[in-house]
Amino acid sequence: MAYHYKESGLDNVFLENGYTVHQTPYGEGVSIHDTEGLHRLIGEQIVAGPKRINGAEFRFLRLAMELSQRNIAAIIGSEEQTVRRWEKCRNQPVNGPADRLIRLLYTEYVGGNVKIRDAVDRLAKLDQIDRTEIRLREDHDHWRAAA
Repeated sequence: MAYHYKESGLDNVFLENGYTVHQTPYGEGVSIHDTEGLHRLIGEQIVAGPKRINGAEFRFLRLAMELSQRNIAAIIGSEEQTVRRWEKCRNQPVNGPADRLIRLLYTEYVGGNVKIRDAVDRLAKLDQIDRTEIRLREDHDHWRAAA
């Protein structure tokens, strides 16, 4: 019998195996084997799917990348309130550009693309950092960043 993996936050994930059912003092409990690998595969299935990502899937991918609603909103150039609304309306698709961008970010992020991970981390901090001075200096007809 398949286990309905509601703990993922998604309504459509069922596990055929890879879990153990055991008794606890509070009733029946379930232990999932290799949760990290399972979540990675769920994310890969979401981004490879033919339909637009819905709010629940968007939330799953955001959490897999360890981003807050505020940070993902900054990355995709949206308002935090818009992200909240998408995630609250679990079955509604997110808008086209956000759908494509989160698919790309997730694919590269979990694929180990260090440059994308660094870019995601840097973009997520855009609204949190005050503007800093850009100091430049010319040396021998070439511009460079000043120390």
